[in-house]
Amino acid sequence: MAFSDRLLEGVEAAMAAQKDHPFVRELAAGTLDPAAFRRWLTQDYHYLLDYARTVATAAAKATDEARMRRLLGIARSVTDHELDRHRELAADHGLTPEDLRAAEKTPTCVAYTNFLVRTASTGSLPEIVAAVYPCGRGYLDVAERMATLSEGDHRYTPFIETYTDDTFRESVSWLRELVDRCAEANPGARASMREAFETGVRLEHRFWEMAYAGESWGVSPG
Repeated sequence: MAFSDRLLEGVEAAMAAQKDHPFVRELAAGTLDPAAFRRWLTQDYHYLLDYARTVATAAAKATDEARMRRLLGIARSVTDHELDRHRELAADHGLTPEDLRAAEKTPTCVAYTNFLVRTASTGSLPEIVAAVYPCGRGYLDVAERMATLSEGDHRYTPFIETYTDDTFRESVSWLRELVDRCAEANPGARASMREAFETGVRLEHRFWEMAYAGESWGVSPG
């Protein structure tokens, strides 16, 4: 069994909780509160900036030229395309690019992005790859679940289409293969890879909950 499959076997409950989250089910039905979707947009915008930094750092730690090139391509795709897609979705939902930039990170977004950046700074390439894989794997699984539940087009259909298109599927497939190659070449890193992966999966679930529940700091810093 591939290492990526063994990783998934250890997080069945958390992955199932993502796919059955009210945010996911209501978005699929087109009934999600627009305020919850706007919260997701602003927070994911900031998340993606640090995700791109993390993947670029992984590229810097790669010793294989082809692997380095592909990781840099993923980081650039986020900054050149996925963030543009977020700005388009934001415009459709009454938000400006400045609204996205000015939004304060929630506690969950801070926790998730700090985890990624810290892993990128102090971890090995296998650990970084395992830390970012839950995002791609989770979004593909969740979007496929949404596509199954959805009945006809609605305001959130573009979200579902973005994360089920062939380009995104291929990127997730490549990351999965990279997880397996890293685990095979670095058996001593498998425990830390598992820890990074499981932390990422748990934070993915919390991210949906953060957007749905309207998480905030609850107190002013001043």
